[in-house]
Amino acid sequence: MLVGTTVRRVAIVGGVRIPFARAHTAYATVGNQEMLTAVFRAVVERFGLTGARVGDVAAGAVIKHSRDYSLTRESVLSSGLDPQTPGLDLQRACGTSLEAAIVTANKIALGQIECGIAGGVDTISDPPVVYPRAYQQLLLESARGKSLGQRLAPWLRLRPRHFKPVLPAVVEPRTGLSMGQSAELMAQRWGISREEQDRLACESHMKAAAAWREGFYDDLVVPYLGLKTDNNIRADTSVEKLSRLRASFDARDGTLTAGNSTPLTDGASAVLLASEEWAARRNLPVQAWLSYGKVWAVDFASGKEGLLMAPAYAVPAMLRDAGVALQDFDYYEIHEAFAAQVLCTLAAWQSPEFCREALGLEAPLGAIDSARLNVKGGSVAIGHPFAATGTRIVGTLAKLLAGNPAAKRGLISVCTAGGMGVTAILER
Repeated sequence: MLVGTTVRRVAIVGGVRIPFARAHTAYATVGNQEMLTAVFRAVVERFGLTGARVGDVAAGAVIKHSRDYSLTRESVLSSGLDPQTPGLDLQRACGTSLEAAIVTANKIALGQIECGIAGGVDTISDPPVVYPRAYQQLLLESARGKSLGQRLAPWLRLRPRHFKPVLPAVVEPRTGLSMGQSAELMAQRWGISREEQDRLACESHMKAAAAWREGFYDDLVVPYLGLKTDNNIRADTSVEKLSRLRASFDARDGTLTAGNSTPLTDGASAVLLASEEWAARRNLPVQAWLSYGKVWAVDFASGKEGLLMAPAYAVPAMLRDAGVALQDFDYYEIHEAFAAQVLCTLAAWQSPEFCREALGLEAPLGAIDSARLNVKGGSVAIGHPFAATGTRIVGTLAKLLAGNPAAKRGLISVCTAGGMGVTAILER
């Protein structure tokens, strides 16, 4: 629904996040709403939006309580924005906040709104703890009773097992496999070695530690609850140290470990998007333009494709939209759900067979310059609060592009649960 006659460019004004924290550490006593509110407040303060009405705010969380059915709107109401600012909850697993950015950008491009905030949050430290369905059904049967006898009878079936809590788990309903187990299968299929994974994980930590030392994250991250930096980064790690860790998902033949996989993490992030005209009226510099986005899904349940391989399909389709090649990027931000997943994706793009049979291409997409990959650290080091990673990456990449006069564009690739992927292109 285009408002006006032209599609507008969408500006990324900037991103803000709180430090990402390993689960059950710095943010053990707070939940999604507190963290998301803190990030929205930081956006409001950073860009002078106190009392301003923003066209829309879209955000979400993967793991949240039923009470958080209106998480984004509730966080907006405590953010300092005009109370007439709408809030939209959405969720696409680990691609949630990147999807939020694309949805918001589309509204700006079509002229429906002038500016918007996109974000995401997740907590492992404050999970919803529920009871078995059998207990739920017993309670509901009692509540439906018309007489005293009908209300009491169900309680005669109450057993100790009904009080065993059911905790959320990152397990695919269709396969019964955890994400780590699924990634192990991908690593085996693509022949990804343990050494390759440990090397990529070590590089992620080294790059992230260097970025913090040089001050790159100083204006992207605001302190929260006494934490000033991401607390998962290990500046003293090495490939040798990582090689001594035990396999986490397959004790016999596994190559994925706690060291080359993302840690369970709490955190939140957000970005401010706007039309070029709105940013100019407020004298806000544009860091980058959000130019393209693409979502995809693969048939992982049948075993035809790996759970986290959707970006391998989404990126080529997006490259066709943009009319560019895989090598035409100054930066590549590929979410490191697992080091193995990144390496599988890169291997697929270099495979003549995959590109021909799966993508319908005459030739492989080819390799990328690894020196341009996740140059300020990736999710293995920084952490991965599921719904917050997308806008963490958007904010990082936008700043990278703005700080390099020679840079033209950057690629974002995020794999997600459910066999999906969300990708985007940022340009200068």
